[in-house]
Amino acid sequence: AEQPPRPRSHTVTTTSSSFTANLSASSSTLAYDREFLRTLPGLLMVAEIVLGLLVWTLIAGTEYFLYPAFGWVMFVAVFYWVLTVFFLIIYMTMTYTRIPQVPWTTVGLCFNGSAFILYLIAAIVDASSVTKELDSHNYNSWAASSFFAFVVTSCYAGNTYFSFISWRSRTLQ
Repeated sequence: AEQPPRPRSHTVTTTSSSFTANLSASSSTLAYDREFLRTLPGLLMVAEIVLGLLVWTLIAGTEYFLYPAFGWVMFVAVFYWVLTVFFLIIYMTMTYTRIPQVPWTTVGLCFNGSAFILYLIAAIVDASSVTKELDSHNYNSWAASSFFAFVVTSCYAGNTYFSFISWRSRTLQ
């Protein structure tokens, strides 16, 4: 004969760790550093965002997908535009002070250095791909994107310099 199933007890135990409590307590007050935008690295970062947006919108408004070189430029421009916006938010909200485990000076140097190198390559590819014979309808947009790509490259070069100075002073301490 089959026995009826016994009712199971449903006991739920909850615990609270100090990490969770500290995280929720510290995230309730989000800092805002308006002075960052008055520094040269902050101004360069804003310029990188504005000019980088110009680079990829000037290309995105054309039939760039027919030419692989412009696809590369789009990848670099959009990739570093998104990351630069991300880093601007991190610096503006002073999130880096809440995550001391991350070596922010090294991260900044690697980010700005890689952006400078890849943007330089993309700007050269962009400039060398612009010809009237290729597609005269898109010529002006591509030429303008090439100009702005070189300007953004110089902005990332400047921030690479400031990141290197900051990194070197932190490693010498």
